[in-house]
Amino acid sequence: MKLKSIMAPPLLFALMAFTVLGAPQAFAAKTELKLGAAAADIGNLDPHFASSTSDRTLVAWIFGGLVRFAPGSTDPALIEGDLAESWEASDDKLVWTFKLRPGVQWHHGYGEVTAEDVVFSLEKAADPNRSAFASDYKAIKSVEALDPYTVRITLHNQVPSLLGLLTNYSGGFIISKKAYEERGEGFTRNPVGFGPFQFESVEPGVAVHFTAHDKYFRGKPKIEKVTYRLLNAPAGRDLAFTAGEIDVSAGTTDKRWLERMKQMPGTVVDIFDPAELTVIHINRNQKPFDDIRVRQALAYAINPKEIAEFRSSDFTRVAKSVIPSNNLGFNPDPGLVETNIEKAKELLAEAGYPDGLTIKMISSQMPSYATMDQLLQAQLAKAGIKLELEPVEHATWHQMIRKDLNPIVDYGAARFPVADTYLTQFYHSNSAIGAPGQVTNFSHCSVADKQIEEARTETDPQKQIALWQEAQKLIVADVCAVPVTETAQVWIRNDKLDWGYDLKGSMSLGPLLTEQTHFKD
Repeated sequence: MKLKSIMAPPLLFALMAFTVLGAPQAFAAKTELKLGAAAADIGNLDPHFASSTSDRTLVAWIFGGLVRFAPGSTDPALIEGDLAESWEASDDKLVWTFKLRPGVQWHHGYGEVTAEDVVFSLEKAADPNRSAFASDYKAIKSVEALDPYTVRITLHNQVPSLLGLLTNYSGGFIISKKAYEERGEGFTRNPVGFGPFQFESVEPGVAVHFTAHDKYFRGKPKIEKVTYRLLNAPAGRDLAFTAGEIDVSAGTTDKRWLERMKQMPGTVVDIFDPAELTVIHINRNQKPFDDIRVRQALAYAINPKEIAEFRSSDFTRVAKSVIPSNNLGFNPDPGLVETNIEKAKELLAEAGYPDGLTIKMISSQMPSYATMDQLLQAQLAKAGIKLELEPVEHATWHQMIRKDLNPIVDYGAARFPVADTYLTQFYHSNSAIGAPGQVTNFSHCSVADKQIEEARTETDPQKQIALWQEAQKLIVADVCAVPVTETAQVWIRNDKLDWGYDLKGSMSLGPLLTEQTHFKD
């Protein structure tokens, strides 16, 4: 008894110490968020160049636009003010005036966001030497700062959706003029924005670190620290998530993986828009695809239905056109061919390839791309087309395909949901690789330039849609590209994490972190 009475106080003190010391640790854990990315490294965090899924996800936490998509939505009808608190347009929709919120602060003490930053950002977004999305802004005649909190945008002609070009997406992001000029090329990996989270550091190939922007105009974020771990291998992400090392993970578009995750206790699977349209872009300038019969053979050999079924109907559907199905102006029947292996072989023989042919393709090691390319490889082999894959890291792949090194490019993408954006970036000759306005026209397609251009200035909505639909028919007939599937975004998270909104969509292709994102008690 005496021994017990001597030992009890130290034990009591130890328990009290554990309780006292443990409480702050538990609290800290609830304000630190760790995510697992399907990427080996970051590429470019200048938002006007960010094109990979991982980079797009990050810049959306750092930067904002004049306006934004409501968190959790990709619906253009729900666009709301961001830096701009109000706006008005002239009757002819050619002059737009935006009133900015006073007092919005840049990260890291760069001061107040002003109209000068907006003018600088939009002029940069429209410059092909400083932006990958310049072609989207050709209709802008001028951007003027009328005073520190008023911006006037004047257009050469009406556009399908000016607000869409000014959202928190692609060229619409506003950057700090002072920070960009001071940091130069370093801005790409050390950016400054006014969003809820500020960039702190990057460990190449390991992680990207962020902290809460304490002066964020909507309020200090509930999450204080964010670590974005670079875990390119799906197995590595799964292990890290299962072990509790990360709270959120990019998913894998595989039905067996999905079923496994659904059964994991304490796990929520988020499936959300926009569905990325995967298209096989065919370079019409390179042999053997300068012969339309070879392009047609490729189209007949591909079986989109088989690929969609393999992926899982939970998040994958067969593509119906060369632009995404959620786009205004989508054509549900542009003339796509049905899979026909014998027809593919006949066309190859007519083109001078009775014994088939071999095609080399640089491919991404990102799991979703790797799976798609392997399925494509197996399908083409049935028609006598041997596809030799040369896998490279995803960021490197992005660089290489923009140098015309591939005769065919497997590319998945979602864009602002108005047909003009997708048609312009992927099928207008000005956007072809090597052109002054180079974007993502890997096919060097030019057959629908007239329709795409006329639709931009057409004021009759029905005639505008008809032009967009005609453009899709022309692109399909010329076999500039073969649409395959539409695949939604898939992520998993700890069920204690609350995004702070209903995640139905995210134009950044990953979960948007806001000031309301938090862990539930």
